[in-house]
Amino acid sequence: MDIDVLGALAVRENGISITPTAPKPRQVLALLALHADQVVPVSALIEELWGAVPPRSARTTLQTYVLQLRALIATALEGGDAAEGDAVRTAKDVLVTLPGGYLLNSGGGTSDVKEFDRLAALGYRAMDAGDFPDAAQRLREALALWSGPAFADVHGGVQLDMETRRLEEIRLCALDQRIEADLKLGRHRELLAELTVLVSRYRTHENLHGQFMIALHRSGRRGEALDVYQRLRATLVRDLGLEPSAALRRLQRSILMAGPENAAAGKAALPAVAGTGPRADRLVRA
Repeated sequence: MDIDVLGALAVRENGISITPTAPKPRQVLALLALHADQVVPVSALIEELWGAVPPRSARTTLQTYVLQLRALIATALEGGDAAEGDAVRTAKDVLVTLPGGYLLNSGGGTSDVKEFDRLAALGYRAMDAGDFPDAAQRLREALALWSGPAFADVHGGVQLDMETRRLEEIRLCALDQRIEADLKLGRHRELLAELTVLVSRYRTHENLHGQFMIALHRSGRRGEALDVYQRLRATLVRDLGLEPSAALRRLQRSILMAGPENAAAGKAALPAVAGTGPRADRLVRA
């Protein structure tokens, strides 16, 4: 089974889609697919579908959705070409009923979330070891697995909304570290266009603004770097009632005190932005 959730939901068995078009069964499959090979409690599925006040018929209706998914799985199993000697799988082997919940058996197939986690972990380890070229490459590969917001075409309930926020957070952490690695490699000019878009999208994300300030300063654009700080400060004060972090204030002072930029060298000694490890600082989506 191949599972993609980092963008549109796509689940394939034997290369054939088993993704339903109806919204409710789609929600069920999305939650099962994200937690493939793990038991998803019936209570979690019911909360996802109906929130805190489910109808009396919730369990029966959920069982109907499971039967609909198994029908799609059975069709895919019949239409696929099993290799000689492979054990014959049934729909109940793929979507398993267990005490208290259901389990989607991936059969050792692919998962874009698991691959993202693997590549991101390699990137983080490379960052810790100071191997910035490998870190940038691994994190770039991890981020390339995303084709849009997680579950982009699924109308999510409580559970999926929570998972979507979690996945977006880990994506931003990987993005933050990839940009950090690129800055370490002197790619500040290459980052300017990307960071222009990112700070517009995440208007109170301090790490991204700090990285943009560094990239601008090292590109000989000190005035614009200071403008980025002032815009961020105004947004933080207006929207959150907060001043920029101490690390970002130190970065601003370093840029203010710097002499005329050597745009060609781009070697200004600036402090690191706080929290540029695998967790972003003060993340609030615009």
